[in-house]
Amino acid sequence: QLVKRAEEIVKEGYNILVLSDRNASKNDIPIPALLAVSAVHHALIDSGLRTEVGLVVETGSARTIHHFALLGGYGAEAINPYLAFDTIESLWPELPEAVAPDKAERRFIKAINKGMLKVMSKMGISTFQSYCGAQIFEAIGLNKAFIQEYFAGTATRIEGIGIREIAEEALR
Repeated sequence: QLVKRAEEIVKEGYNILVLSDRNASKNDIPIPALLAVSAVHHALIDSGLRTEVGLVVETGSARTIHHFALLGGYGAEAINPYLAFDTIESLWPELPEAVAPDKAERRFIKAINKGMLKVMSKMGISTFQSYCGAQIFEAIGLNKAFIQEYFAGTATRIEGIGIREIAEEALR
């Protein structure tokens, strides 16, 4: 349904698509952000619509450089890690240094940017535009059928779980 709706939205003329898990609840469990962005990215490529839209991911699951690297590598052109920002804001009074909340958030962004630059430079990539959607990764522990369906073109030599197990984990 997500992929179908994304294609419809792009055909309606929208040029920015936001995939968000912000309204997740006990009864409305989100699709994992990486799975959602990769599925939409590949479906839009297959339908010839990918160049018509920018993909933005708003997720509580992006916390580390690895998370950002994967989301960008599978098509996210912008990432809003709202839970990380909320956490920084809630921890602000306990920070050892007197730093304004907005400055603490800027430091987090700067750290993520530096980490992303390090990841990209190790791969010989100098711009995020070249990195975005390049999916220069190898999957470990995901079965081939799942990879072919949602992460097309990603190498995998050590198989494992599929969509059913990922759904069960999301429910847990």
